[in-house]
Amino acid sequence: MPPPRIQQGLTAQLSRMTLSAPRPRVLPQRILAPPKPSIRFFSSTPTHRNWLAPKAGESCKSRKGRCRVPTGGSMRGTTVEWGDYGLRMRDHDRRIASSKLRIAEETIRKRLRGMKFRLYQRISANIGVYTSGNENRMGKGKGSFDHWASRVSVSKVVFEIKGDLHEQVVKDAFRLAGNKLPGLWEFVKKGDPPKMGVTKVGINGITEEYLKRPRKLLPLERTAARLPTA
Repeated sequence: MPPPRIQQGLTAQLSRMTLSAPRPRVLPQRILAPPKPSIRFFSSTPTHRNWLAPKAGESCKSRKGRCRVPTGGSMRGTTVEWGDYGLRMRDHDRRIASSKLRIAEETIRKRLRGMKFRLYQRISANIGVYTSGNENRMGKGKGSFDHWASRVSVSKVVFEIKGDLHEQVVKDAFRLAGNKLPGLWEFVKKGDPPKMGVTKVGINGITEEYLKRPRKLLPLERTAARLPTA
């Protein structure tokens, strides 16, 4: 007996049937306002970068150099500007590696964990340090890049903190950070007098004009000093 024949319209309906659930139809929504871009192309706000490394590499190898002592009357960078407390070097100038600065920063953040504060870094490790082998002859070049460092002059403020913190807590955090850094460091507050070299200006009658005075007399002043007073 031959099998029963299926109608043509029924066959088309079976072919269109699927086991999966039909996908919901999404109706187009009315656009009320243009979408906001996620990136501000013309923003003046700087992006977050690592403050221990410069934005671009060096075009030429930097020389070793020396940290200049501000003997010309400069007091720049010796006072607290942005925060409430600061960590200032009171030893002679030196070159500090970026790894040591990173350890000092992590020490401060670990001590003040759970507190509301903002930490400012006043210096940047933008000096490249290059090394070569121990038994290389002279004339073989400066060497290859090793790490980044920063030249810190005497009486320079390195870290500043601003927030709702107790003074003794911040002093203890800066003490721990100073133990991780080479040299001697001191705790300063906002409003403390600046320093010219290692001398504090404005204390015991020491003024900026007094420190900028010439140490040697001019020839005309020497002649006037030998003349008898009228």
